[in-house]
Amino acid sequence: MRPLKALVSLDDALRMLIDLATPISRAEGVALLDALHRIASKDVVSKIDVPLVDRAAMDGYAVRAPDTFRAGKFKPAVLKRLETLYADSVPTKAVAKGTCVEVATGSTLPKGADAVVIVEDTEREGDAVHVYSPVHPGENVSPQGEDIRRGDIVVRAGEFLTPAKVGAIAAVGEKDVEVYAKPQVAILTTGDEVIPPGRKIRPGQVYDINAHTMASVVREVGGEPILLGRVPDRLADLRAAITRATRYDLVVFSGGSSVGEKDMIVDILQEMGTLKFHGVAVKPGKPTVLGVVNAKVVLGMPGYPTSCLSNCYMMLVPMLQVMARLPAAPEKVIELPLSKRLVSTIGRVEFHTVRVEDGLAVPAYKESGAITSMAHADGYIEIPANTDLIEKGERVRVVLF
Repeated sequence: MRPLKALVSLDDALRMLIDLATPISRAEGVALLDALHRIASKDVVSKIDVPLVDRAAMDGYAVRAPDTFRAGKFKPAVLKRLETLYADSVPTKAVAKGTCVEVATGSTLPKGADAVVIVEDTEREGDAVHVYSPVHPGENVSPQGEDIRRGDIVVRAGEFLTPAKVGAIAAVGEKDVEVYAKPQVAILTTGDEVIPPGRKIRPGQVYDINAHTMASVVREVGGEPILLGRVPDRLADLRAAITRATRYDLVVFSGGSSVGEKDMIVDILQEMGTLKFHGVAVKPGKPTVLGVVNAKVVLGMPGYPTSCLSNCYMMLVPMLQVMARLPAAPEKVIELPLSKRLVSTIGRVEFHTVRVEDGLAVPAYKESGAITSMAHADGYIEIPANTDLIEKGERVRVVLF
């Protein structure tokens, strides 16, 4: 067994990870319905005006504004109705002095009209329309190109596509959009004791939790997980698996980064490429390894499920956000009193999962092998490396999942 000696700080580990993160340059076209939360890879330029023509912004009557200037509550202007238009109608008559056209919201404004009187300010008797309130030119009208003009950039390259931006692209008639490809992340699991869910388990075996939690994190942060399965604890198999995995943008594995006699990943990374660090001053998650093989980053997570998932959030997520060109998600943080005393280890940043109960932060951490430490938690608190104790009742900063 080889103990972890030179631990790097969490800040230094994150700095190395971010320095190695290369934003994806590949682009692809996707259907607009699949574009949400992707990153536009080129400008979307409108080929049309939006609205395409002047249109009614309210239900009512399209009029010449001067015909209504003397209209009042007790002495209405009386106009002759020429026709009725719906949102999809094309006007067949022009509005001349003393006439009007009944319109629905979104209707094309007929020639000659320059305003719309809302229906609530009118009464109709046959084709005679009584107008009780004046309007000024342009009132209740959406002019052609008011929203978007032909040649306008609707979405710029590098923008994160929100529902509103997807809607803007749809408004100019584009059914597809060019976006940056998702980072492809190869996921490996080491350990002869690990078996996939669905198989019958026997003593000495455990189900593969980490491949599924890591894949879920990758997908959550805009990546595409490529599950390559379990790798036997043999040097030749590990070499072959890492070589195969480096065809993708990033390699992440769990297990094999600790200090046991079967933990050979460090030797493999030193043999095949460059070892950046082995061991981070963080709890849980100390046995974490970073290397580069075939110009691809290889990040090794601890085998214990809580340690693995915790480090995915702390280290993998920031790196993937850079690779996927995503903006950093804002933290959701609340401050609460701690329900009981917590003792920490000086020299290592510690992350403790907590539940939020009755206005208190209740520690939920069990041990590194317990996935329910996170599955049944609402968030986590960070204990700095220079702190050894947090007393009951002390207010702590809870980062919510």
